[in-house]
Amino acid sequence: MTKEIRAYNLAQSPGDKKICNLLAAEISAGLPEAENKIWHAHPVWFLDGNPIVGYSKQKAGIRLMFWSGADFEEETLEPGTGKFKDASIIYTSAEEINVKHLKRWLKKARDIQWDYKNIVKRKGVLERLK
Repeated sequence: MTKEIRAYNLAQSPGDKKICNLLAAEISAGLPEAENKIWHAHPVWFLDGNPIVGYSKQKAGIRLMFWSGADFEEETLEPGTGKFKDASIIYTSAEEINVKHLKRWLKKARDIQWDYKNIVKRKGVLERLK
């Protein structure tokens, strides 16, 4: 985890900090080859320059988002709206995080990917990578 992500996590309220630290640790362990950084003001993990997973502070809680998550076929992940393939879940406490589910989602995140890295070049058209 980068120092910028550590700083992001430290800036959260105590409860949100626990959520962020747990998510960061599990994501980093599940995707050890992923680059991680603050992107659009939020922690995001990338594989080969393609955004895979990240989290952000929302009014409702900490939102964990998978860029290609709509294709994971996971009931607990709420698909995004619009033409993108994202899906997410909101946590209000670290105790809500099912680590077993998170590990499964991270495996799917590696295996199921849409090409967000080149979406601007393709004028908003997504292509399946894996």
